[in-house]
Amino acid sequence: MVSNMVPRLGRRAVLVAAGGLLAGCAAGPEADEVRLRLATGPAGAVYRRIGGALAEHVSQQVPGVTMSTVPSGASTDNIRMLRAGEVHLGLSSLDALITTDGGAPPGLSAVCRLYDSHLHLVVMAGSPIRALRDLVGRRVSLGARDSGTEFTSRRVLDLSRVAAEVRLLSQAESAPALRDGAIDAMFSLTGVPTPAITELALRHRVRLIPLDSQVDALFTAYPGPYSPGTIPATAYAGVPATPAVAVPNMLLVRDDVAADLVYAIADAIFTHTRAITGGGSSGPEAVPEAWHINVRTGISTGPVPLHPGAAAWFRDRKH
Repeated sequence: MVSNMVPRLGRRAVLVAAGGLLAGCAAGPEADEVRLRLATGPAGAVYRRIGGALAEHVSQQVPGVTMSTVPSGASTDNIRMLRAGEVHLGLSSLDALITTDGGAPPGLSAVCRLYDSHLHLVVMAGSPIRALRDLVGRRVSLGARDSGTEFTSRRVLDLSRVAAEVRLLSQAESAPALRDGAIDAMFSLTGVPTPAITELALRHRVRLIPLDSQVDALFTAYPGPYSPGTIPATAYAGVPATPAVAVPNMLLVRDDVAADLVYAIADAIFTHTRAITGGGSSGPEAVPEAWHINVRTGISTGPVPLHPGAAAWFRDRKH
């Protein structure tokens, strides 16, 4: 049985388990190496940073496995690549993942819930924009094309009947565009803090627009993936605590990845979480969002089913 076998997995056992993987993923430089591809996100985003940390950690902890990252637009783009067989694992916000019938896209399941993202709406400190309604007619970045930011911010604007001049810029593009006056505001659905906004706030005064009323509208229209959240005062230099929309993030995997291998990946993530955070350091390699990864919330994937290998790992933790 998967749950009894995987804790004792050695190099050969993982490689045998990899027999259920997508064609070609085990064709590494050496015949016994399994190569996995993880879809992450755009430059300046937490997905890029935490995805890199996860890939490096799994490569170190799971014998015979090398995991590489694939840059992307983020959530919606990652789901597309997963369904097309271009990657084996990917990161996604929960709201972008849920289909119209309330479930997950066919062929995909969850390894775990990782951490919650918060929807930021950022303006420069001197901006006349004080509330979401002030975005009417303004130039607003909704994040990279096919990102979770685009998906969620479009919902927010539509529900509020706010007609803005939309730009589709990644976080790394949005921050300098906001600074230089090329756009009036930027949305970002991301972990807290996020690199692009951190760097902007260190050099220029910025403000966050409260989105507390938008939480209620989203929750009513789309029950399930949305909850109230707060971006704390410690997140960005000179920015007070601000109400925001919180959305869980998932680590997704294709259903045809072997159960024993997914078990081993889950074990690596939850047994050595501190290594993913950067060991608790505060330097450039630290990944503070990873501190939110834990067994209690990791199993809470909502309408997205756990992959059988991940489900077995969580069952074993109850014994």
